[in-house]
Amino acid sequence: MAKSIVTGSAGFIGSHLVEALLKQGEEVIGIDEFNDYYSPALKRKNITHLQNHPAFQLIEGDIQFLDWQTLLKDVGVVYHLAAQAGVRASWGQGFHAYTQRNINATQVLLEAAKDAKHLKRLVFASTSSVYGDAETLPTNEEICAKPVSPYGITKLAAERLCGVYHKNFDVPFVALRYFTVYGPRQRPDMAFHKFFKAVLFDEAIPIYGDGEQTRDFTFVSDAVAANLAAATVPQAVGEILNIGGGSRVVLTQVLDTMEEIVERPIKRNHVEKAMGDARHTAADVSKARRILGYQPQVSLREGLTQEWYWVKNLYR
Repeated sequence: MAKSIVTGSAGFIGSHLVEALLKQGEEVIGIDEFNDYYSPALKRKNITHLQNHPAFQLIEGDIQFLDWQTLLKDVGVVYHLAAQAGVRASWGQGFHAYTQRNINATQVLLEAAKDAKHLKRLVFASTSSVYGDAETLPTNEEICAKPVSPYGITKLAAERLCGVYHKNFDVPFVALRYFTVYGPRQRPDMAFHKFFKAVLFDEAIPIYGDGEQTRDFTFVSDAVAANLAAATVPQAVGEILNIGGGSRVVLTQVLDTMEEIVERPIKRNHVEKAMGDARHTAADVSKARRILGYQPQVSLREGLTQEWYWVKNLYR
């Protein structure tokens, strides 16, 4: 039986990935620190239904202090999704957590990975935040990364670490640069979760700036499919790949679609533009299509509908 490790296994994308791996009949070791960047209770809820699964083992702990040599003994794939997320919280005092959890933790994992005898793949969760305000849209992987937030800088540093461990020790990494992933279990600090929650409680939603910013939105099941492909396709080793949703949408348009889904007008409250937010993002996914056979399946309307049902159940 194939054995995988998923770090950040109780998080948004991690919990969906664990589910998919267990469905495929794999054995999964989940690792999560349950830190308080957002409610640990929400994270526990994400994986409650998996706790008693015979092929799932959950380890609670900080990546930097685990016995990786033992953990990696007969593991074929590591999906490294654990990270300190969020652009806006990465300024000021918060930065320390970003260097610890995004750079130091990744280095510890890579050190162990270089000596792991059975490791066939390390799939690293990167982010479109490494591009910052990319001068070319849609953005391909060759474009120079110029992060505009401390968060983006730490993720780029971790990605580059994967590259040097690949070059020097043949660590078989693949980096996936996600573009705004959304769907059920989305973090409460992310826009769609916040928006739907505000609708439920009849509050105005905060819009940063003029609302004309664009994003490439990726549904969580498409991100999971990209992970599974990145772990198995031989040509993916050593590559950095954009994972986007296939359509770039203006925020105000998203809100119109949301209004149709929730069947009521949404109150909007324009606030100052957030520091470190890129104005536009759009993924050129042709490389992921070529190498992974990646093809986003879920439309924004369909994905938003699924997230709305989830949010309603979460807060009822």
